[in-house]
Amino acid sequence: MSGTDAGDRTERLVGVVLVAHSAAVAAAVAELAAGLAGGGTTAPVAPAGGTPDGGLGTSAKLIAEAAHAVDRGAGVAILADMGSAVLTVKALLAEGGELPEGARLVDAPFVEGAVAAVATASAGADLATVAAAAGEAYGYRKR
Repeated sequence: MSGTDAGDRTERLVGVVLVAHSAAVAAAVAELAAGLAGGGTTAPVAPAGGTPDGGLGTSAKLIAEAAHAVDRGAGVAILADMGSAVLTVKALLAEGGELPEGARLVDAPFVEGAVAAVATASAGADLATVAAAAGEAYGYRKR
């Protein structure tokens, strides 16, 4: 045996942060994505929705806290719902220091991308593969 156990594998999974203007939306999408990730180990996923006082909007502080909470050293995929959520993540990335090293904003639809990101991360994929899988969700057709 190589000395690697399931706990070590969990430590190397890409983390996923879901940024939405509503705490309830972010939490619900995180729950959905984790629930649909399949059996076995689920990648760490955290919602970062709304403002610290519970209002609608985005919070750099909540995003940074969520990113650090899911960081296992393999990178953090950050998906944002729209507008100021995207801008806030971009500002955090540009400033540097607030987000873990390897954090990346992923261009993907929020719900479908979140499910794809968490499922792919849970399978042990690297950050580039997680981001690509989430982005491919733009092609999911419903007709």
